[in-house]
Amino acid sequence: MATVLQKIAEIEAEMARTQRNKATSGHLGMLKAKLAKFRRELIEPKGGGGGDKGEGFDVAKTGDARIGFVGFPSVGKSTLLSNLAGVYSEVAAYEFTTLTTVPGVIRYKGAKIQLLDLPGIIEGAKDGKGRGKQVIAVARTCSLIYIVLDVLKPLQHKRLLEKELEGFGIRLNKQPPNIVFKRKDKGGLNLTATVAQSELDLDLVKTILNEYKINNADITLRIDATAEDLIDVIEGNRVYVPCIYILNKIDQISIEELDLVYKVPHCVPISAHHKWNFDDLLEKMWEYLMLVRIYTKPKGQLPDYTAPVVLTGGKTTIEDFANKLHRSIMKEFKYALVWGSSVKHQPQKVGKTHTLQDEDVVQIVKKL
Repeated sequence: MATVLQKIAEIEAEMARTQRNKATSGHLGMLKAKLAKFRRELIEPKGGGGGDKGEGFDVAKTGDARIGFVGFPSVGKSTLLSNLAGVYSEVAAYEFTTLTTVPGVIRYKGAKIQLLDLPGIIEGAKDGKGRGKQVIAVARTCSLIYIVLDVLKPLQHKRLLEKELEGFGIRLNKQPPNIVFKRKDKGGLNLTATVAQSELDLDLVKTILNEYKINNADITLRIDATAEDLIDVIEGNRVYVPCIYILNKIDQISIEELDLVYKVPHCVPISAHHKWNFDDLLEKMWEYLMLVRIYTKPKGQLPDYTAPVVLTGGKTTIEDFANKLHRSIMKEFKYALVWGSSVKHQPQKVGKTHTLQDEDVVQIVKKL
């Protein structure tokens, strides 16, 4: 581990020393690829087996979504979780109170959402310092990340936490790069770009792929891509997670300062202690989780509005809905009747590929 961390530090130092221009782009591309490979060893250590995950870091995933609270010590994560979920997480006025993952659950708009208060991250977590490695491993399994910041020093902490999460392959509020990368056995490298490129050219792509010992591949760039975008696609182990920045302790700032805070993208200002602005936070949470509630309607009965089936992760077809109810349903499936905003007629007969929208009502009709 020490050797890997040493090499990461050496590469980062060399990158910091290197002037950024067209002449050095190949060298920087090679360094970025090397850095990504060493970081992968921290995420997935060689030799497999996984080793000890650390006590308290193996919380079973339950409910319809999982939210991880990430932040430096003493920013109010535990207070926020306690007040949101009614789960007591030991809170004290000194740092590093929460030493294990503390789970809590909230119900919101019919969905069951798991909250995880992760131990305070310190700078250098991505390089294995403290217990940051286990914390970030749990963060990679979340449907949404709350980065909890102290409103009095938000930007410096925000940048440091983003760097830690980025180093562990977590991409916040981003979509996977629109790059098609296909390895092949022969034929060399074929690079196609459907839009003009400001950074990547064939030489730089060859330099990066050479670091991975890839000599034959077809690459199609459908965006103005960076070296980091290409490396992310080659590595293939990145997770793309929505993130809300929670600026806590707004009771300590003026109204004028609060107006400025509201302009920060993806941000919700709150006071965890006074329970201020929780409504805004929960609404934004719902928006970022993109959960879809579907109500069931048994034949000849009224819809059941008390227990929606919650669909997640863009899996919102009739087939996804049926499989969430029971795996055997699709074997007897004939068609479905749908009421709601996803159809033009009320009801409308649809097949298994029909995409549902929030609060649709569905009745499954089986083959006789």
